[in-house]
Amino acid sequence: MSKATTLIHSIPVDPLTGSVSVPIYQTSTFVQEEPGVHKGYDYARTNNPTRATLEDIIAKLEGGSTGIAFASGLAAIDAVVKLLQSGDEILAVDDIYGGAFRLFTHIYGKFGIKVNYTDTTGIANVVDALTPQTKLIWLETPTNPTLKISDIEAIAEIAKQNNILLCVDNTFASPALQQPIKLGADIVVHSATKYLGGHSDLIAGLVVTKSEEVGAQIKFIQNASGAILSPHDSWLVIRGVETLHLRVQQHSRNALAVAEFLQQHPAVDKVYYPGLKSHLNHEIAAKQQSAFGGIVSFNLKEDRAEAAKQVVRNTKLFKLAESLGGVKSLLCHPATMTHKSIPAEQRHAAGVADSLVRLSVGLEEVEDLIEDIQQALAKVNAHQLKSLSVNV
Repeated sequence: MSKATTLIHSIPVDPLTGSVSVPIYQTSTFVQEEPGVHKGYDYARTNNPTRATLEDIIAKLEGGSTGIAFASGLAAIDAVVKLLQSGDEILAVDDIYGGAFRLFTHIYGKFGIKVNYTDTTGIANVVDALTPQTKLIWLETPTNPTLKISDIEAIAEIAKQNNILLCVDNTFASPALQQPIKLGADIVVHSATKYLGGHSDLIAGLVVTKSEEVGAQIKFIQNASGAILSPHDSWLVIRGVETLHLRVQQHSRNALAVAEFLQQHPAVDKVYYPGLKSHLNHEIAAKQQSAFGGIVSFNLKEDRAEAAKQVVRNTKLFKLAESLGGVKSLLCHPATMTHKSIPAEQRHAAGVADSLVRLSVGLEEVEDLIEDIQQALAKVNAHQLKSLSVNV
């Protein structure tokens, strides 16, 4: 059965009423027949039928055993880190989401969990960075914001040989384009706020585990810590899944056209998009993804934060905002927005330049999006020429 059909029919018909839309069970508690005797639900923090349906859907879509839904992507990441204990180490991709960096460094650093950052695009780098204390390898592929590609299958084999858990943040690809568990990962996390929700109207996080044992541990953490996803937001994610396949295919087509345009623009120094043959590890991306996603990043030749700000201030269709993966196109300046929490020296070492702009390419007509970027870049060129004339 095709991936599109699987996605659509992963959403069940309600067995009680026949409703084609999953019901929203907006309740905090459930009546019990006798103390401890109930219909599978006792308290909504522990379980809820709408949330349980979403958890089952995402587990199936990712090819895992267990799905667990959280109130945000960071809550999902937090639950995975709680599998560790003081003295353990995480080997993480260097070009990491700023929120994950903040959580790892400023929260879990206090509890004796060390994080070693490395460029995971090279397998030798991963092997060299392992220590006897490494208990978790943390990948984003593609990464945020320079879209680095890591070989999930190869790194999964290294993790297995060393008895280390491998977790892949699959937010940028989504299960419509990439299924890390089928490539050997033990855990997958999503900010479902992004492509899974797809409409910029919710905050949600998901975890999927390969094994039932690890799934039970994270399910326990979900209940004990309480960062659960609400029934209504669970329903919104379920609704988003219905159109996920169509949306990400169009996001990918639009993003490739935008990336090819940016490659030719005289104000642009470098374009980051896995669908370009010039992109590092493009062949690996083509092997493990069915398409290349909707995020494009680029550096300007004038390598200053102010030049990037000239672009993001002057677009009309691309709205300046945090987040990504929605129907409408967004853009941001990572150095002062999404990745501000990462020290500049470390940020630059990972390839996040001050002039880098990240685009979340939406579902508008691509010609309109290219025209919007073109007019914003023209203002950067005009600003550069004005600066040169003043200096002369």
